[in-house]
Amino acid sequence: MFAVHLMAFYFTKLKEDQIKKVDRFLYHMRLSDETLLDVVARFQAEMQKGLGKDTNPTASVKMLPTFVRAIPDGSENGEFLSLDLGGSKFRVLKVQVSEEGKRNVQMESQFYPTPNEIIRGNGTELFEYVADCLADFMKTKELMQKKLPLGLTFSFPCKQTKLEEGVLLSWTKKFKARGVQGTDVVSSLTNAMRKHKQDLDVDILALVNDTVGTMMTCAYDDPYCEVGVIIGTGTNACYMEDMSNIELVEGDEGRMCINTEWGAFGDDGALEDIRTEFDRELDLGSLNPGKQLFEKMISGLYLGELVRLILLKMAKAGLLFGGEKSSALHIKGKIETRHVAAMEKYKEGLANTREILTDLGLEPSEADCVAVQHVCTIVSFRSANLCAAALAAILTRLRENKKLARLRTTVGMDGTLYKIHPQYPKRLHKVVRKLVPNCDVRFLLSESGSTKGAAMVTAVASRVQAQRKQIDKVLALFRLTREQLVGVRDKMRVELEYGLKRDTHPLATVKMLPTYVCGMPDGTEKGKFLALDLGGTNFRVLLVKIRSGRRSVRMYNKIFAIPLEIMQGTGEELFDHIVQCIADFLDYMGLKGAQLPLGFTFSFPCRQAGIDKGTLIEWTKGFKATDCEGEDVVDMLREAIKRRNEFDLDIVAVVNDTVGTMMTCGYEDRNCEVGLIAGTGSNMCYMEEMRNIELVEGDEGKMCINTEWGGFGDNGCLDDIRTQYDKEVDEGSLNPGKQRYEKMTSGMYLGEIVRQILIDLTKQGLLFRGQISERLRTRGIFETKFLSQIESDRLALLQVRRILQQLGLDSTCEDSIVVKEVCGAVSQRAAELYGAGLAAVVEKRREDQGFEHLKITVGVDGTLYKLHPHFSRILQETVKELAPRCDVTFMLSEDGSGKGAALITAVAKRLQQARREN
Repeated sequence: MFAVHLMAFYFTKLKEDQIKKVDRFLYHMRLSDETLLDVVARFQAEMQKGLGKDTNPTASVKMLPTFVRAIPDGSENGEFLSLDLGGSKFRVLKVQVSEEGKRNVQMESQFYPTPNEIIRGNGTELFEYVADCLADFMKTKELMQKKLPLGLTFSFPCKQTKLEEGVLLSWTKKFKARGVQGTDVVSSLTNAMRKHKQDLDVDILALVNDTVGTMMTCAYDDPYCEVGVIIGTGTNACYMEDMSNIELVEGDEGRMCINTEWGAFGDDGALEDIRTEFDRELDLGSLNPGKQLFEKMISGLYLGELVRLILLKMAKAGLLFGGEKSSALHIKGKIETRHVAAMEKYKEGLANTREILTDLGLEPSEADCVAVQHVCTIVSFRSANLCAAALAAILTRLRENKKLARLRTTVGMDGTLYKIHPQYPKRLHKVVRKLVPNCDVRFLLSESGSTKGAAMVTAVASRVQAQRKQIDKVLALFRLTREQLVGVRDKMRVELEYGLKRDTHPLATVKMLPTYVCGMPDGTEKGKFLALDLGGTNFRVLLVKIRSGRRSVRMYNKIFAIPLEIMQGTGEELFDHIVQCIADFLDYMGLKGAQLPLGFTFSFPCRQAGIDKGTLIEWTKGFKATDCEGEDVVDMLREAIKRRNEFDLDIVAVVNDTVGTMMTCGYEDRNCEVGLIAGTGSNMCYMEEMRNIELVEGDEGKMCINTEWGGFGDNGCLDDIRTQYDKEVDEGSLNPGKQRYEKMTSGMYLGEIVRQILIDLTKQGLLFRGQISERLRTRGIFETKFLSQIESDRLALLQVRRILQQLGLDSTCEDSIVVKEVCGAVSQRAAELYGAGLAAVVEKRREDQGFEHLKITVGVDGTLYKLHPHFSRILQETVKELAPRCDVTFMLSEDGSGKGAALITAVAKRLQQARREN
C-alpha cells in the first residue's frame, strides 16, 4: 500500500516539475485576462477600420460584405445544389428543403478529392475539374433534366459586389491555382460549366464563404444565430452587421452578413507583442510569409507544427528526450493537429503521447510524455483564448448595435479542430463567457456545415427573390408615372372648370364653393376678435388681438374635447356643447358680456350664400351629427347662443380652415393667393377671378374659392389609379364612395391604407411570418403619425421594430424594411397626387392672368405637410415638374384656422366699414 502511495506521490511530483519546466519555457504563450481584454479592444478597432470606406484599404481585417441580407425564416422550400471548395476534399450536395409546418432538410452528397496538381496548377483546369465533378454528381443522382439553383461555398477571401459574384483576393491554406486571383470565381465556374451545357442546367444564385454557410445552417435551426465561426484547417468568423455601419455598400436599411476574414488580424503588426519566436519561425517556413498571422496562431493547419518547433527547441536545450533528437522531429509537418488532440485526451492522453513520440523515432521517458502533453495544452489553450477574444469583440459589437444591456445570441460553430479536440470547445466557451459576462451565448455545432449552409443561402436568396417580386408588384401599384400624374393634373383642371360653371356645377365632384372672402389683409386691420375652430376631435376658442402698422397678432386660446357621442349625436347637442365651450372661455378670459366680432372656422364642405351664411353640404372626418346637413351652421350657432341666453356675439364670417390658412400667409406675403391643407383632411382654396364664377353675381375683382377637392374622383375619374387597398379603406369608412381623393392623400386615411397592405402581405406569407395579429386586424391602429416616424431618415430599423412592437407586431429586421417601404410608397403617392392637383390650380391662375410666367405663394398647413420627413419635398418637386412656368413659394401657415378666421373677420369688418362710408 505504501509503495502505491509512494508511486502516486512520485508521479504527481514528476508532473508538477515537468509542468513548471514547460510553463517557464513557454511563458510568452500564456495569456492573462488583461492581455485578452486588450486583444478584444484591438480587434474591435480593426473591425471598425475594416468597415470604413477610407480606412478599409489599409485594414488587415477586411470585413468583407457578403450580400447575404437575411437568415432563414423557416418558409424556405425546394431543391438546391451546393458545392464546397476550400478544404482537403471537395463536396457536391443536393439539399431538399421542405416547409410542411416543420423545418426539414434532406441531403445527398458526394466527396471528390482535390489533388495537389489541381489546386496548385492552372485556374482554368481547377474550375473545369469542379464542373466535371458536378456533372458526374448530377448524372449519378439522375438530376440531368432538372433546372436547379446552386450555392457555391468558396472558403477564401473574396470581394463581393453582389451575392452571386466574388473576386478572389488571395488564396489561403494550401491552394495556389494560377490566374484566379483578381478574377470573379462565379464567372470562371459558369464558363467551365458551358462545356457540359447538355447535362447541366444550373443557375448560380449565391457565392458563400464557409463561415457564412455555417451561420446559415445553424440559423435554420435557431433563429437567434447571427454569428458563424470556423476553427478548422483555417479559422474565420462572420456576423450580421447593421447596414448603416457598412460604408463599403450603398444603403442604410437592414443588416448584412460580414465575413471578417479575421485570420489576417495582426498582419499590420498589431499582435507583435504576443507573437513568439515559434510563431515567427513557423510563418517564415509557410507558403505565405507575413500573411494570416492570427490564423497561424490558432488554426488546425498550424498547431501541430507549432508543437513540433517547440519540442525541437526544448530537445536542443536538453530539456526533453535527454537532449536527443530524431530525424523525424526535424521534418516539417510531422506532427499534425490530430496528434495534438490525441495527446490531450483525458485518460489515454499520456499513452497516446508515448505512441506518437515513439513513431517519431524518439525514446520518451514518463517525464517527457508529461512535458510534451503540457506543451500541447499550452498551444491549444492559447488558440482557444485568442479565438475567444476576437469572438468577444464581435459579440460586444452586436450588443452595442442593438443598444441592449444584455444580449441573447447563438454562435454557429464548425471546423475539425473545434470538433475533434477533446478540450477545445469547453475552453473556448468558458473564456468567451468570462470576457463578455453581459452576453448569454449558445454555441451550436453546425451539422453538414458550410455546404448545407450554401444551400440555405441559396434557398433564402430564392425565397427573398420570389418575395421581392410579390412585394414589388404591390408597391408598383402606388408608383405613379409622369404620364399618370399629368392625367391627374388635367382631370383636376376639368373638374375645377365644371365646379365654377352654373350648368355643370351640380354634377361636379370638386364643388368650387364661393366663400365671399373678397379681399386679402392690407395691414390696416386692428381690434379684438373671437375665433372658433371646429374641424376635428378638438374644438378651440381663441381671442385674437390685431394691431395695425406693425402687423402684430397676439392670440390666447383654450382647447376643448368633443366626445364621440356629441360628434355623432344630434345637431342641437353639438352646437349646445360648442356654446358651453365659448361660455367657459369667456369666463376664463374675464370677458363675460363683451360683444366681440366672431369668425367661425368650420372645416367641412359648406355652400355659402354670404360671408356669414354657410349651409353644410355633408359631414366628413368622422362627424355624423343629425339634422345639420342642408342647414345653415351660422343660424344653428346663433340659435344655440339664444338658447343659452347668457351673451351675444357678432358672427361676421364662417370660414373654412383652408381659407384661414391662405389669409394668415397673405397677411405676411402679398403674393399668397392659394391655401393648402395637408393634414387629417385634404383641401385647397385660391383667389379666383369673379368673371369665372358663374354661381355669384358680378364680374369685378376676385373671390376666394374653397375647392373642397377631397371629392375629386367620386365620379370614377381616378379609378385607373385606385388600388384594391384604396377600395377597402373606402368601403370601411363612414362615407363610402365619397371623398375619394382625400382618402388617397390625407392623414386620416394613409395609415389605414398601410394597414390594409400589411394585412395582404401577411396573408401572402411575406410579412410577420404569415401571422396576422389581432392588433393588425383593428381598424385605425396604424395612425399616420407612425408613417412619419417610420420614414424618418434618422430612425434606425431597431426603432422601427420598436414602433411595430408597440402595435403588437413582432417584426424581423426584414419585416421592418418592407413596412418602411410600404409607408414610403403610400406617402409618396399622396404627396404626388397633392402636387398634381396643386399644379392644375397654379397653371389655371397663370393662364387666367395671361402671364408667360407666374410668381405665386401657397400658404400651407396640416400635420402631414409639417411633420412627415419627405412629404413637403415630394409635393414641391411634383408641382415644379407639372407646372414648370410657375414659380411657386410654399409658406408655412401659423395657425390658419384661428388667426386666419380672425383676419377674415377683420378684413370683412374693414370692407363693411368702407361700404358704409361710401
